Amino acid sequence: MDYKNAGVDIEAGYRSVELMKEHIKGTMRKEVLTNIGGFSGAFSMEQFKNMEKPTLVSGTDGVGTKLKLAFLLDKHDTVGIDCVAMCVNDIACAGGEPLFFLDYIACGKNEPEKIATIVSGVAEGCKQSGAALIGGETAEMPGFYPVDEYDLAGFAVGVVDEKDLITGKTIKEGDVLIGIASSGIHSNGFSLVRKVFNMTEEALNTYYDSLGTTLGEALIVPTKIYVKALRCVKEAGVTIKGCSHITGGGFYENIPRMLPDGVRAVVKKDSYPIPPIFEMLSIDGDVAEEMMYNTFNMGIGMMLAVDKSDADRTIEALKAAGEKAYKVGAIEAGEKGVTLC
Repeated sequence: MDYKNAGVDIEAGYRSVELMKEHIKGTMRKEVLTNIGGFSGAFSMEQFKNMEKPTLVSGTDGVGTKLKLAFLLDKHDTVGIDCVAMCVNDIACAGGEPLFFLDYIACGKNEPEKIATIVSGVAEGCKQSGAALIGGETAEMPGFYPVDEYDLAGFAVGVVDEKDLITGKTIKEGDVLIGIASSGIHSNGFSLVRKVFNMTEEALNTYYDSLGTTLGEALIVPTKIYVKALRCVKEAGVTIKGCSHITGGGFYENIPRMLPDGVRAVVKKDSYPIPPIFEMLSIDGDVAEEMMYNTFNMGIGMMLAVDKSDADRTIEALKAAGEKAYKVGAIEAGEKGVTLC
């Protein structure tokens, strides 16, 4: 009896590392001091010494049950983008610049080519956000995960000068809410998605004119990464007062997280186009409107609060960054929360 007979293939692990190195190489930053394969990743903070008060910000998350869709479609090259996005978007919400990322893949059987494909998506997400992929872990766990399934999670660290932290403390009545379009469902609410839609190969490969794609293609679209977009707003001279990453809990749970006491966000539902996948979900699943806004991003992946005088400049900066952005509401006096009208 040996480890391989117990279900863990050490040689496959070595091959996985070799295959992923090519993808990881493209994410490197000059601050990275170690090579892939060591016991830890080292990252120099030397260049951030010119900040008045350099402050580390971090984020950790996974892809959730969207992975079930990847298994069904046998498509594994984009879920890594989702994993990175869920972490670095939270860092960007605080005004931070993502510096480095680490991933964790747990699987029932280590198939080196599949693992490398997953990591290629992680590397792509890191490139989009400017983070270096400096390490990770692939754990082969036979008997714990089915041989054809895996879990994927990540952890990111960023930096921001303390004076530039986005805290929401200065949000006041009259400020404007700017919504940045999502790419689709992103990586939240898939437990409900999988209850609404028939998760079979035939159903997922069915083309819908309203979607312009098959159902599976519409659902698997990776989470948008907003790091560069928010950087463009800052470079345009706009002070972002508050920022909400619209993830699990939708509008109702996430928008209040950026608000101080004494104000509430008023969002106009008809102020931007809602992607057809959400209408399809609502109709096919008979999901109430309130539940839709309390589960999904409804077409807005990031919500910003800015001074009224900065609203147009914010929209222009976001459009210059290639994003679709809309004035979706305003801040009013009242009990902290969200009103949809």
